[in-house]
Amino acid sequence: MDSRERRYWLSVLERLALPVLTALAEDDFHACFNFEGPPGRRKYAVLEAAARLLTGIAPWLELVGSDGAFDPAEKELGVRIAELSRRALAVGVNPKSSNAFNFDDGDQPLVDAGFLAHAVIRAPIQLWRKLDRETQTQLVQGLKRSRSIVPYYCNWLLFSAVVETALFVMGAEYDAVRVDYALRQHEQWYLGDGVYGDGPQHFNNYYNSFVIQPMLLDITRILASEITAARDMAPSVLERAQIYAGVQERMIAPDGSFPPLGRSLAYRCGAFQLLAQMALLGKLPQELEPAQVRTALTAVIRRTMDAEYVFDEQGWLTIGLCGHQPQIGEPYISNASCYLSATVLLPLGLPESDPFWSGPAKPYTSQKLWS
Repeated sequence: MDSRERRYWLSVLERLALPVLTALAEDDFHACFNFEGPPGRRKYAVLEAAARLLTGIAPWLELVGSDGAFDPAEKELGVRIAELSRRALAVGVNPKSSNAFNFDDGDQPLVDAGFLAHAVIRAPIQLWRKLDRETQTQLVQGLKRSRSIVPYYCNWLLFSAVVETALFVMGAEYDAVRVDYALRQHEQWYLGDGVYGDGPQHFNNYYNSFVIQPMLLDITRILASEITAARDMAPSVLERAQIYAGVQERMIAPDGSFPPLGRSLAYRCGAFQLLAQMALLGKLPQELEPAQVRTALTAVIRRTMDAEYVFDEQGWLTIGLCGHQPQIGEPYISNASCYLSATVLLPLGLPESDPFWSGPAKPYTSQKLWS
């Protein structure tokens, strides 16, 4: 087994995580963060950066917090980042903090309350059970505050649904109606060939991977025993995700680039969250070997995260797809938004012994086709 690829992925995780979590854990985020984007988006930055980062690294936090055998350096890093994550959450959910999460001022907080909820679902021990009682209470209260925001008639319905799913996981009161509504609407918006519409219309972008399919997978899995729609949809949600994962793998070019389609391209390699999640779940389509998916995702990470000026001089992410390209940022994008890039790292939640990591490097589809 060659562990160099895993070490490379961990170096990307560390580079993304430490500035965000250290600044927030020290209650100093606003003072430290080198904000880039429309001035009106600044009030969302703390929750945006923390929630998007945590939803990507959560499976790894859960793994390294277990009793398995780990490389000592990785274990040490995991313990450090898990502790920082809990301290950061304690600051973020404390309404008296100057760096408190904004859960209800504007419409954007619903989105990032959803990403934070997804992080808790993915690491219920490290990001929920190990929190102190006061932090747990404040986290529940914060997520419930996001209910005051009415979701747009599109993928935003899933942010409401995943918040309620996290409340269920946390043993708090949850609203099954919000979940049921989101699931039934997305069933109506399924277009075929593994793709859902983002609302009643189809948009050629990466929101099936940024939001829709990853959240559908976890909501239906967790609430299958509680909500009829979740139970009924779970098999088809998984089958469709496998189809779309196959499509995503073929979209990765031999050099790790991919079609710059649609909006939110500044989320960089986060465009492949769904492919990464299917690898994490061990549910890749039959034609894809885990090792070739590892090779493909590594290529994407290198293409998007190793470019010059991806990080500024202080170590914060910049806006861009390949380097610093502020012109591609839509009016709702700040560099805090860009931490959704971390979702490509989901397979770090698999141990080194898993075939995803232990298998010898294999070329992925486009490399084989265009060789």
